[in-house]
Amino acid sequence: MIEREEGRRGIAWVTGASSGIGRASALALADAGFTVAATARRADALDRLVAEIRDRGGAAMAFPADISVASQQSETIARVNDGLGPITTAVLAAGTNTPRRFWPELDMARFTEIVDVNLVSIAAAVHELIPAMRTQGAGQFVLVSSWAAWRHSPGAGVAYAASKSALGVIAETVNAQLGRDGIRACHLCPGDVDTDFLAQRPSEVTSAQRARMLSPDAVARAVRFVATSPAETCVNELVLTPTRNAAYGAV
Repeated sequence: MIEREEGRRGIAWVTGASSGIGRASALALADAGFTVAATARRADALDRLVAEIRDRGGAAMAFPADISVASQQSETIARVNDGLGPITTAVLAAGTNTPRRFWPELDMARFTEIVDVNLVSIAAAVHELIPAMRTQGAGQFVLVSSWAAWRHSPGAGVAYAASKSALGVIAETVNAQLGRDGIRACHLCPGDVDTDFLAQRPSEVTSAQRARMLSPDAVARAVRFVATSPAETCVNELVLTPTRNAAYGAV
């Protein structure tokens, strides 16, 4: 378990918080002293997360929504601001893929859906949060991306790799254009992670393969490191992989 810190660090909004990296990040940030606003589509899973955070002595509130729907995301941000206070840290971890991910079998309607979740909704959230962060003179984004955005990853698929790669541009332009306003962004690129997301792969992942992957908690430690870095420090990009990295042929 990640050690708990006392004191409040501000409001951390975490998307994709019902499972995997998002859930682990919400727990880690709550332990670090953030008040967590947890968003995902599954309200029951969010309720369990909030209960666990509170049992550990943290502060959290659930804000269920489908962030790929622009109106729902905008309403959620307003509800967080009204219910908890201004968002100081946004960990944008929602993501999706498809088993039919290669050009010969790719469905363009599904391609658009993936880009909407992985890229458009993230850009919209950043755009909506920037004005308040500029007024505050501080704010940070942790954009949960992928190894596939950092190096060619043949198994990731067209839509996933393209949409995640664009998050690097979002982070870089935030830092270039808004660093003077105290706003920073990190392009966080984890390799294979043992989460429910693996169910979207074209072929079944074995237990032996899962055992060699990163855990959600390992990625959450990286999220916590970025989110708790001093205000004068910007972690522009952070890449982490399993030591036995399948992308390098390690088995």
